Amino acid sequence: MKRLAQYFLRGLLITTPVALTLWICWWLVSTVDSFLPLGFPGAGILVTIAGITIIGALAGTLATRAVLGEVDRLLEGLPFVRLVYTWTKDLLNAFVGEKRRFNRPVRLRLDLDSDVWHVGFVTADALDHLGLPGHVAVYLPWSYSFAGRVILVPSDRVEPIQANSTD
Repeated sequence: MKRLAQYFLRGLLITTPVALTLWICWWLVSTVDSFLPLGFPGAGILVTIAGITIIGALAGTLATRAVLGEVDRLLEGLPFVRLVYTWTKDLLNAFVGEKRRFNRPVRLRLDLDSDVWHVGFVTADALDHLGLPGHVAVYLPWSYSFAGRVILVPSDRVEPIQANSTD
């Protein structure tokens, strides 16, 4: 019985993110489709992609930045919405934003007497302001999660590796 419960939980861990992603995509396209007077299904996909692209293009203008700043301030002022909004914004910025933090993969040796290596990402180079000259901040992600830990280590224990953040 215990093994069956483990199988169920493992299956839940695999299917939930996939199902949630598919449901959100379906909901978004269906919602956009319901507002369109076009007669063919799936027009919402095209309109959604075009809308996101236009917003991305407009985000570079001064007027749009002011509006987005106000929207940002408004959303961060609402208690529960702030939690979801800032989490989503930080997560997306970490991987694809202008301030990407996971674009410098490294391998790290915590114990110099060991051949055990950890794989992580350098998130800060200069830690002089913390009283740690010659140190770097390395984020070590946990498997199948965005959670992890940040450790501050001497830079000589860190070696860059040829990989991208999705590897």
